[in-house]
Amino acid sequence: RRCPNEVGEYALRRVPVKGEVDKVEAKRARARFAGPEERQGFLRFGAIAAGSRVCMRVVVVGATGNLGTSLVRALAEDDDVESILGIARRRPTLDVSKTEWVEADVATDDLVSLFRGADTLVHLAWLIQPSRDEQTLWRVNVEGSARTFAAATEAGVRTLIYASSVGAYSPGPKDRLVDESWPVGGVATSVYSRHKAEVERRLDDFETEHPGLRVVRMRPGLMFKRLAAAGIRRLFAGPFAPGSALRPRLLPLLPEIAGLRFQAVHTDDAAEAFRLAILHEVRGAFNIAAEPVLDSDVLAELFDARLVRVPTGLVRSTVSALWQLHLQPTPPGWLDLGLSVPLLDTARAHRELVWSPSRSGPDALRELIRGLQEGAGDKTPPLSPRTSGPARARELVTGLGRRSGV
Repeated sequence: RRCPNEVGEYALRRVPVKGEVDKVEAKRARARFAGPEERQGFLRFGAIAAGSRVCMRVVVVGATGNLGTSLVRALAEDDDVESILGIARRRPTLDVSKTEWVEADVATDDLVSLFRGADTLVHLAWLIQPSRDEQTLWRVNVEGSARTFAAATEAGVRTLIYASSVGAYSPGPKDRLVDESWPVGGVATSVYSRHKAEVERRLDDFETEHPGLRVVRMRPGLMFKRLAAAGIRRLFAGPFAPGSALRPRLLPLLPEIAGLRFQAVHTDDAAEAFRLAILHEVRGAFNIAAEPVLDSDVLAELFDARLVRVPTGLVRSTVSALWQLHLQPTPPGWLDLGLSVPLLDTARAHRELVWSPSRSGPDALRELIRGLQEGAGDKTPPLSPRTSGPARARELVTGLGRRSGV
């Protein structure tokens, strides 16, 4: 789509795409973006006009969560993005330029009318809670994703970016990195993982049936940022876990869990990878993570604590007991996930998206910890400290895993 009065002589800028163009000499050229076919032609040949604007309309489903808020802000600062439609179950008070907010539920509401006119659809919507109601999670996460994909095609959207996860992968090695070809079968004991893997299987069939639609799957590791602290605590720790306790002097000892090695990435860096996937003519899956790998030694250093070796079985049984007693909202499948999923090779994202994280994995976790200590949040229902209510009363009412709560 061409912006008004954006026709003329421009200097080409480099856009590396799938190795087709390694270098594009700066030169003068006339570029007339009369429609999507011409624009895609420029992208395929590795360049579009600098100084011109592509004027993309982007719809972000699940725009008020940890990743969604970062992505909406990143898109708002991009001159190639003309407008953003942020869709969520509840309207936020967050004010972002070029962004309109709409309330909708992917499992029940009409999505086609919301998607019409969009160049790109980014699907981020996903329920973590209620962890005790797998039927609701399936209805929203799996069936809701299928409805979203179908609506995108019916609405004529040309690009679909889906937020998958490292959790979609089958169990893998902890001593080496794996690329995007690793099997996507999930971890059997994790509801989250099984559902992520099922959506990827459905997306395989969907992509085969709609070859004209450009489909990109982003598979990030754990995503952390300060403004997500209230939401992350509420989803995974519950009202009985005070963030203020996460201080070195209050945590002299940390459990050392054999095999617990995982990767993290700052949420803003992950959002940048999504933005680049929107603008670059790429397809397929991309691993997204930052170095170095996080393990017990790194965690002990962050908290200035001493490690105490604890049998994995004891840790799992403790997590399970607390969950069954409704003292915390996270089932033991999340621990299984952390112990099972492979470590990610992000070479494809570096090469084809020209993406590189600006912060390390430990830095991202350190920022989250500061946010937990401070009770930080954002101006959206999933991330706002106010969602918990006075003394976190609303969290208690929701039953620590019985209802979504957000």
